[in-house]
Amino acid sequence: MSVLNHVATVTINRPEAMNAIDPETSERLSGFWKEIRDNDDIWVAVVTGTGGKAFCAGADLKKAIPRGQTDNPSQPFKSQGIPSLDDGFELWKPVIAAVDGYCLGAGMTLLSACDIRIASTTSSFGLPEVKRGIVPTLGATQRFPRQLPWSTALEMLLLGDMFGAEDALRYGLINQVVDSSEVMATAMNYATRLTTEVAPLTTRAIKEAAIRSQSLSLEEGIRLERLLSNHVNRTDDAKEGPRAFAEKRPPAYRAQ
Repeated sequence: MSVLNHVATVTINRPEAMNAIDPETSERLSGFWKEIRDNDDIWVAVVTGTGGKAFCAGADLKKAIPRGQTDNPSQPFKSQGIPSLDDGFELWKPVIAAVDGYCLGAGMTLLSACDIRIASTTSSFGLPEVKRGIVPTLGATQRFPRQLPWSTALEMLLLGDMFGAEDALRYGLINQVVDSSEVMATAMNYATRLTTEVAPLTTRAIKEAAIRSQSLSLEEGIRLERLLSNHVNRTDDAKEGPRAFAEKRPPAYRAQ
């Protein structure tokens, strides 16, 4: 992981295994997410994979814990108690996915936990677990039916077919499709906008309200929204925004 200008870039670096997640990678990612959450200098995260062939091809089943040691072979590392972004870890800072190549299985669930998603024209997506007799976990059966039309999500989950970037865009799974050479630049452009154009404490409150409200009634969600808004309104950044507008200059937010 590297940090520059309030942006943390997390790179899955196992190109020899199509960036599949093994226990060591899972543990390192967990540490990165916790650092991103707790480091006040980090406002936005970008996650990507190396090699140009895969964002993440899923869990590395060759290195998975033997089936007798885990309740679910599609979730081979969970028994180690490792928190993961796609398994309910609360990270309210925006996370951007930069996908170039295969995004399968655990890669898809990681994608589903990201807020803005950029993919190359040659990227491929899918949840192939069902073809191997495995129930997709890490939130796959929960997030996709919430994020996509029911019929689209269930077709993906029940059949396990792969599909391309244009279909992913049409489904609403990703925000933008660009050439492979432009994926990181496009993701970093979003990250730059999130660190210069908008207030970081406000974006965190918005994301927290949006996610928490999914398990609340409308009335409860509105109360949470009001509570978070009142908290943000007491910050210095809430004063800087209107002041910058009145003075006709870009805001200088400090996450304070």
